[in-house]
Amino acid sequence: MKKFGLIVAASALALAACGGGEESGSSGSSEEASKDIKLGATAGPYSDMLNQAIVPGLEEKGYTVEIVEFSDYIQPNVALDGGDIDANLFQHTIYLENFEQEQGMDLSALTTVPTAPMGIYSNQFDSLEAIEDGATIAIPNDPVNGARALLMLEAEGLVELDPEADVLQASERDVVTNTKNLVFQPIEAGQLPRAVDGSDLAAVPGNFALAAEMNLLDALVLENMPDEYRNVVAVTAENEDSELAADLVEVVESEEFEAVIDAEFEGFGKPEWMAE
Repeated sequence: MKKFGLIVAASALALAACGGGEESGSSGSSEEASKDIKLGATAGPYSDMLNQAIVPGLEEKGYTVEIVEFSDYIQPNVALDGGDIDANLFQHTIYLENFEQEQGMDLSALTTVPTAPMGIYSNQFDSLEAIEDGATIAIPNDPVNGARALLMLEAEGLVELDPEADVLQASERDVVTNTKNLVFQPIEAGQLPRAVDGSDLAAVPGNFALAAEMNLLDALVLENMPDEYRNVVAVTAENEDSELAADLVEVVESEEFEAVIDAEFEGFGKPEWMAE
């Protein structure tokens, strides 16, 4: 798991500015200056989530918000750690924990948000039951996302994994039962939307499916992801108890936030706390 951060960052590359305010990371010491903040996200659904579901609530609380978009999975945390932004939204808990350990950072997840799940897509079959013996399936070639694909297949009864396998890094070598004799084609995660045409099946992470303008609800099955794989709003550890951190959590836990998710982010899997 220690290698995960760099692996996923690399796959995402082929597949967040204020000064040091006391609480929010904004420049200056006045209350007014502390309300000028920058939030980072990778371009796409989570930048959209900030703009549509989070920024309006912060603005109602008096914040002036600028969204900074990034094109990879490394710079949003570098910018956060360096004080160039005040919070980010793009990564799940496992990635965050491994990244901060490997890079010597001290970051904190504030709250989990609805996240686009991985899905199994096909232009050849209209259901899992219709999958033919020996069908090809493209899966992510990085350990964690590849393991997620295999766990989806296991949950659907298509494969069985070695009980001794590391569920976070299981590979096709850990498949002990393959009921449809699926032929696995590990490829870079960012290329998986294209693989829907080139393979019988493809396990496509949600962010890449959306970037390719795929409809999440077109999947034969969507991942029932554990919360560890859902994205989080993150800040530096020193700002975990700041006013901004508390306001971010309050906005995300509001009825207004959930209403926007239901209307604009169809297919996104909600974290456990939203089902309580």
